[in-house]
Amino acid sequence: MQIRVENIGKKFIREWIVRNANFELEAGQKYTFVGPNGSGKSTLLQLLTGMVPVTEGKIRYVNTDGREIEEDNWYKQLVIAAPYLELIEEFTLRELLDFHKKFKPFKNGISSRDFEDFIQLPHASDKVIRHFSSGMKQRVKLGLAFMSDVPVIFLDEPTTNLDVQGIKWYLEHVTEHTRDQLLLLGSNVEQEYEFCENIISVSAFK
Repeated sequence: MQIRVENIGKKFIREWIVRNANFELEAGQKYTFVGPNGSGKSTLLQLLTGMVPVTEGKIRYVNTDGREIEEDNWYKQLVIAAPYLELIEEFTLRELLDFHKKFKPFKNGISSRDFEDFIQLPHASDKVIRHFSSGMKQRVKLGLAFMSDVPVIFLDEPTTNLDVQGIKWYLEHVTEHTRDQLLLLGSNVEQEYEFCENIISVSAFK
């Protein structure tokens, strides 16, 4: 899996948030986009996911066999964990997991019960998501990102709402469970990406 970014830009009203961005992202690598709050990290990640359309330029998604992936099929290749993405709050945790697996199966066919153990929330299986704390919701989002069997993972500000124990859990699992995937991070907290070998400053795309 490869993502080729060709001179992309994003403009909101009269302001360019990102412009003249050119780079390639390779399968099996980890990349972190860094910069202060408001610098465009989240916008750039949303452009790469296809959630937000580019104003100019082109993003190409290329399979390992060299074939380009159609934009309409790109969502099948990725999973996202971000503060601005909401879980389905009417579901219980178990219902959410069973629903998610219909679209994006878990790695190694792990069960929903095993997943609940993995995120250390086995006691919350029948609890409705809207009654979860913000930290519990973030664990669910990260767990889905780590365990979904897709080639690309997007993590935007991954330790948001996590307590000390939750941050430790994240750091223990983020490298182990993304080893063969393309991992894209947005962060201005060094602890979140200290393991990452490729650091890209969004300040270069202004």
